[in-house]
Amino acid sequence: MPLKILNIKNNIMKLLKITVLFIFLLFNIINLLSQPVNKHGQLKVENTKIIDKTGNTCVLRGMSLGWHNWWPRFYNTGTIEWLYNEWECNIVRAALGVEPEGAYLSDSTFGMNKIKSVVDAAIKTGIYVIIDWHSHGINLKEAKSFFKYMAITYGEYPNVIYEILNEPVKQSWDEVKTYSIEIIKTIRQYDEDNIILVGTPHWSQDIHIVADNPISGFENIMYTVHFYAATHDKWLRDRCDYALTKEIPIFISECAGMEANGNGDIDINKLNNWINWMENNKISWVFYTIADKDETCSALKPSANSEGGWSENDLKKWGILCKKLITKYNK
Repeated sequence: MPLKILNIKNNIMKLLKITVLFIFLLFNIINLLSQPVNKHGQLKVENTKIIDKTGNTCVLRGMSLGWHNWWPRFYNTGTIEWLYNEWECNIVRAALGVEPEGAYLSDSTFGMNKIKSVVDAAIKTGIYVIIDWHSHGINLKEAKSFFKYMAITYGEYPNVIYEILNEPVKQSWDEVKTYSIEIIKTIRQYDEDNIILVGTPHWSQDIHIVADNPISGFENIMYTVHFYAATHDKWLRDRCDYALTKEIPIFISECAGMEANGNGDIDINKLNNWINWMENNKISWVFYTIADKDETCSALKPSANSEGGWSENDLKKWGILCKKLITKYNK
């Protein structure tokens, strides 16, 4: 082959390699910039809305993991990456079980490591993550220690949202409010701006009581409401509407379509009523749950791999619906 033709061929091959490399780098840059945290950045609360770094309203939609002490096998990078890449979640919730056997109060090291694995994975993946103190009671000393550590460790990352009491059951709002102020003060010593979610009494449903006596003196605070659509109908939305008229910011950090016990049929009509209401009010929502328990609200079958890669055959009816709705609204 003549030398001139050979040189042309070599130059073409070099050009093709450079082009492929350029396309690869461009794809990665675009993918990086499209990650939710890179796109929205530091979040803040204004009136009843979450506002992103550009001043636009930001709605977060995603999945909650199940109690860490019962479903630890899903607390890993593979699961979080799969929920982002395939389910298009822009937020996940890491549920730190607190009271039951094997939970945080009896094995704090295991619990801390499981939560950290999810938070680290969310930061790596570029999505938001709720650090959820998944408790029904008040354990002030332990909660202060836990959230101090989390705020020191992750306070610099805009990915993090703190949920400081999942579902108070027997406590009055005065008791929950007093507890919450103590935890908020602890977090704010080390993290001045990331959003803090405050649980509301009676399984996070008495938002109307909170609306008449909210916490004051702190910024970027929101209040949680949890619903299971087949049980919690218009009467709970009416409570939420009352709170919104008083400019109480609401975050739906746990919700699903069946009965409150996590079982029974999925009520599609009632669930759609809730979704329409949340979308109309620009309220963020997180479905429950990534687990493989024999119950309606667990999204996965036991066949589901611990690190993602789930086919539709690995998903229960609820899991299929969760994925469909999250991908629809996060497009």
